[in-house]
Amino acid sequence: MAHKTSTAPAGAAADQPYFDPTPYGNGPDDSVTDTSETAAITHHTLRLNGRTIAYTACAGHLVAVDASSSKPAASIFYVAFTLDGSQPSERPVTFFYNGGPGSSSVFVLLGSFAPRRIKTAMPDFTPPAPYSLEDNTDSLLDRSDLVFINPVGTGYSAAIAPWKNQDFWGVDQDAASLAQFIQRYLTEYDRWNSPKFLYGESYGTARSAVLSYVLHEAGVDLNGITLQSSILDYTQAGNPVGALPTAAADAWYHKKLGVQPAPKQLPAFMTKARAFALGDFMAALGAFPKVPAATLGTLSQYTGIAQQTLMAWNLQIAAGDSQGHTLFLVGLLQDRGLAIGAYDGRVTGVDTGIAAHISPNSGGNDPTMTAVSGVYTTMWNVYLNDELKFTSDSAFTDLNDQAFEHWDFHHTDPTGAQKGIDDQGNVVLYTAGDLAATMSLNVDLKVLSANGYYDFVTPFFQTVLDLQTMPVADAAVRANLATTFYPSGHMVYLDGASRTKLKADVAAMMDKAVANHAAVTRIRALQARKVTAGGAGRK
Repeated sequence: MAHKTSTAPAGAAADQPYFDPTPYGNGPDDSVTDTSETAAITHHTLRLNGRTIAYTACAGHLVAVDASSSKPAASIFYVAFTLDGSQPSERPVTFFYNGGPGSSSVFVLLGSFAPRRIKTAMPDFTPPAPYSLEDNTDSLLDRSDLVFINPVGTGYSAAIAPWKNQDFWGVDQDAASLAQFIQRYLTEYDRWNSPKFLYGESYGTARSAVLSYVLHEAGVDLNGITLQSSILDYTQAGNPVGALPTAAADAWYHKKLGVQPAPKQLPAFMTKARAFALGDFMAALGAFPKVPAATLGTLSQYTGIAQQTLMAWNLQIAAGDSQGHTLFLVGLLQDRGLAIGAYDGRVTGVDTGIAAHISPNSGGNDPTMTAVSGVYTTMWNVYLNDELKFTSDSAFTDLNDQAFEHWDFHHTDPTGAQKGIDDQGNVVLYTAGDLAATMSLNVDLKVLSANGYYDFVTPFFQTVLDLQTMPVADAAVRANLATTFYPSGHMVYLDGASRTKLKADVAAMMDKAVANHAAVTRIRALQARKVTAGGAGRK
């Protein structure tokens, strides 16, 4: 097709701008009728690791079909960056997405490992325009081609009539549509034999767990998965044991610890905080209100919160008030009239006057998101229109609250059990079992769990606990899982030093997966057997 990525040197082919006249509604009943696969094609260079590389950017749509009828079901907007002149079978390809649910991929695209990225002042507030983009010296383009996917109802992605957006707003529905998109991409760009990786953030980690198994069942076996800022067990959201080390990290950063002398190194202090959380603190929660004085004293020292306040909170440091504000986040710096960010505890916001009623913990008004939302919105529109040369009359949907509000959390896991909603209608989504199943079936799959110390939304220690209890008994399979930590928040890549380290860790995982030729051969054979047996993998 005309929009396939060129493998010629940059400059050998002219750029192909594209104006998309299709109106993309983001409501639950919206859909489009256009089934064309069109895109803007642009050619670029990037100075990376001491050499200049040429790459092609493709911003446009591919059509995901209904798995049963093979009829067009959804028009998925994506942005792909591919290295010019490479051999598809030898070149890895990584599929990225954010979470929400209801988030486009703009955050991970402009913040992490694409060839261009926004400049921010994290953990400080990024002042208003003019903003700027810069070449990304931490780009993963030296290791893999990069494909950023916008699920239905985000970006410029929409259902194709007679389907509606809401038909794709659910745990299993979403994974099925993204699996269909990935298969379509592999066919369109001749990438079936490429090493394949997933990169999901936040709810995107739950998506990756489910999607990895759906892909396996469709005959698409992966080489690696990166889980950034994970939530794999919703029943543990707000668990004070899992949240305590993050609270201690926040208190350490803001110099509110009662520990003397103050710890000099955060990782070493986090080791102590984890042991305390799983030991004396867990015991105190079970014995409440009979809390040993020594335990209460240590808890106060680690969190910077007064003992009497902790008792009034029933030791529930992750609990919220009647307005939905997390007690710890608004309490730590209350004497300074500040709240700290849930997404990154280093970030502060005014919490006096009217601000106290709208911030923090009210979606985009969280101090962390407020610090970067302006630069993201502005520079994405500039980048897409001016550099990627894709324009549209429709507004780009970066975050879709309607998708979240209508999301179907029912989930049938690989055993056929319901792991999404309980008998009372409560969300109990558990996807670590899906990941465990995929890892057990594809024994060469590498998994990297990347976590920020200052992330109160998906606390790093809770992720550790979730992965420790994940149903993987085979030692060799479990050895394929690595967990890393960074002095950053939920969006690890917004911290410069953390982004550089995370890039190195992801690259090392990819190199290990691809360099093991025996493992790559086994994965390709597993994929070939599944496609041959199932027959429907490449529709």
